Amino acid sequence: MSAPVVDAPAPAAPPARRRRRGTWIAIGLVLLIVGGVGAVMQAGSQWIERDSLDPESAGPTGTRALAEILGQHGVQVRAARDHEEVETLLESGTATLVLTDTPALSDGRLRELVGLATDVVLIEPRSRTIDLLIPSAAMAGSAPDGVVQPECSLDAAERSGGIQPGALFSASGGTMACYPVEGGHGLLTSFTGEDRSSVVDGTVLFTNEHLAENGNAALAVNLMGRHPLVVWYQPALGDTDLADTEFTLGELTPPWVSPVIVLLMVAALAAAIWRGRRFGPLVAERLPVTVRASETTEGRARLYAHARDALHAADQLRIGALERLARLLGLGPGASAQEISDAAAARAGIDRGAVRRTLLDDIPATDADLVDLAMRLRRLEDAVHAHVRPERNP
Repeated sequence: MSAPVVDAPAPAAPPARRRRRGTWIAIGLVLLIVGGVGAVMQAGSQWIERDSLDPESAGPTGTRALAEILGQHGVQVRAARDHEEVETLLESGTATLVLTDTPALSDGRLRELVGLATDVVLIEPRSRTIDLLIPSAAMAGSAPDGVVQPECSLDAAERSGGIQPGALFSASGGTMACYPVEGGHGLLTSFTGEDRSSVVDGTVLFTNEHLAENGNAALAVNLMGRHPLVVWYQPALGDTDLADTEFTLGELTPPWVSPVIVLLMVAALAAAIWRGRRFGPLVAERLPVTVRASETTEGRARLYAHARDALHAADQLRIGALERLARLLGLGPGASAQEISDAAAARAGIDRGAVRRTLLDDIPATDADLVDLAMRLRRLEDAVHAHVRPERNP
């Protein structure tokens, strides 16, 4: 009767393999955590960008409160996030166009939208949009703390009262300037017939956080509420009329960068081929392996010779000579190199300075100096040996 066949248990994974597997798992988890944090931060930054001056946002930097007040005064507020939608709304009748920052819109397209509107209110001024709306205007710094009165003949400003402006602007020609502060003004208004264009820093006046302060709400309603429709242009992240907004790495860098990168890659490949090492398959070898002392000595000697490290080789020669002299002279293991040198000089009858230079002080600079040192060490050991254990005549 044959013995039953029992499957041998599968061998457990070696500890080194388990450690490597755990390392890769930890690296993967770290990458996932970093990617997740980056995605959350990116999403948060996009939300913050949309929240600023958005008429549908109830956050501190949004303008939903202003939209509600305009609605209570019979003015419809339409938030448009696409320039084509803005064009469609403005073509439907008289309307006020409220502009925030439009970095992805071309100058020509922005002029077309401004031309379709009856009134334009720029509430997030930038140098580019100010120049397009009122060519004679420019940025003039920021206002210090304090409420400023209109001091102009613009009805919308006079009825609103004092405000605490943020950015200041300068203008010339027929532009009406209100709220003067240190050579600049907090509000600029330009007229073209019955139409008007205004520039004001709405980021510190018309947001939910600051709308109830001073005459901010009144000024916003007076500037935007002249017509039954307000088209609030809040561009989305992808809203642009430019044909190609994505640039390649070659277009963003100087012309010489790409050839240099290619040259460095070729040089790295050549260096890898030149200095690379080709290892054969792993060979299983029983351990421990016995290595003869002569092989170890010759291997170290080749390393010292290849590195041209004469001083290190001399130290090894001196260490061996000191150990042999100490045993020969009967000195204990605690004897210092100076004590061994003095004892060897006294026993062999040689000058102590010469023995000290041989065992301790001389520094070989060349291979010839190293050979000379080895010969002197050999003669010193022979001299001490001859005086310690003299040969007896038969």
